[in-house]
Amino acid sequence: MNSTEREEYERLRTAASVHHRRLRYSATSVLLILTFLLAPLAVVAAWVDSEVADTDRYVQTVAPIATEPSVQNTVTDRLTKRVVDNVDVAAFTDAVGRTLQREGAPPRVVQGADALTGPLTSALTSAVHSIVHRVVTSDQFAEVWDDANRRAHAAVVKVLTGEGGSAVQAGDDSIDLNIGTVVDNVKQRLVDAGFDQASKIPDVDKTITLFQTDKLNEAQGAMRLLNILGVWLPVLVLVLAALAVWSGPAHRVALMTTAIGIGVMMIVLLVGLAVMRQIYLDSVATTALPQDTAADIYDIFLRFLKNSTVTVLVIAVITALAAYLYGPGRGARWIRRAATGGTGATGRAMARHGMRTGGPGHWLDAHRKWTTGIVIAGGALALVLWNYPTPGSVALVLGIVLLVLILLGILAAASGRAQPSRMSHQTPGKGA
Repeated sequence: MNSTEREEYERLRTAASVHHRRLRYSATSVLLILTFLLAPLAVVAAWVDSEVADTDRYVQTVAPIATEPSVQNTVTDRLTKRVVDNVDVAAFTDAVGRTLQREGAPPRVVQGADALTGPLTSALTSAVHSIVHRVVTSDQFAEVWDDANRRAHAAVVKVLTGEGGSAVQAGDDSIDLNIGTVVDNVKQRLVDAGFDQASKIPDVDKTITLFQTDKLNEAQGAMRLLNILGVWLPVLVLVLAALAVWSGPAHRVALMTTAIGIGVMMIVLLVGLAVMRQIYLDSVATTALPQDTAADIYDIFLRFLKNSTVTVLVIAVITALAAYLYGPGRGARWIRRAATGGTGATGRAMARHGMRTGGPGHWLDAHRKWTTGIVIAGGALALVLWNYPTPGSVALVLGIVLLVLILLGILAAASGRAQPSRMSHQTPGKGA
């Protein structure tokens, strides 16, 4: 091959290499964009799916509603008003006035009977409010609430997708709490307290509005779609992220970019939930639901979604830091040297005191990359298999992984064989 042919060959090879590299960059970019855009939807979809499919999870979600002070106060006030409104105090005082008139009482006394309407109404309201409050704040009410929702798990389907029915019901523009059991309990307590006429109180409206917004139907449509995608969307995001890392020309950089991007999208999701909270509160009329009650109910319903979002954010931060620590940066090299020096010094001290690990230590020292990868993969698998991981569980798994890696490093250094520090002198290759 002459020089001209060789130059042409090198030119074509370089052109092909550049073209291939551009294709890899393009594919990686597309995969990363899809991963970033779908990550928040995947978190929301997984939350919706867990609320619909897992009865225990649903009961955990709604249980605090029964014990939230603002909700208890709202239920007490609304129920007290409805009961008192069904007691005709004016008719009672009129009857007393007529009876006094027939008995020949002085006109001043007869006229005074009408003035009893206000004090009697106030006394009745106070007595009913006290009894209702005791019922609503009792442990029995919380137990009945949990049991009712456990037996009627279809409530979550009604709330999230507009299908089904139970103690929590969805109207056209509202989500209502059915308190029929509480109303019956209150009427019986009033009778027991001496208000015999309470047994004649007609059935009052037995619902209390929990959510009210004219956007409920639109939200339910979105939730129905997310419920369908709940299982597969998170899997799709994981597959896209893995493909992005695999297709990237520099796998370590691609992993770090993926983790940072997902972390940023989790922050965006948290901000979005905060904005939605304010929009929801602005759309709720104070006559329908007090602001503090509406805010507490919103926070209760979405607390697990926020928790999942923070968990994914923590995992993304840890992944990005791990990818950085395996890179050629000055800080990363210093941390690796410090870690290797610490475990090495501890292991050599053990060996000097007769606690040599011998052959197993030699094997661990020769297979550091494999053992490190297995331990990290085991930690990742633990989080995948963990039912609803939290930031606390992520911290626990991370602590265990670091502890195991430190112990393995010490055992490898305690083999009794002088070994140069691999991590301190190693500079990751281009594709690391």
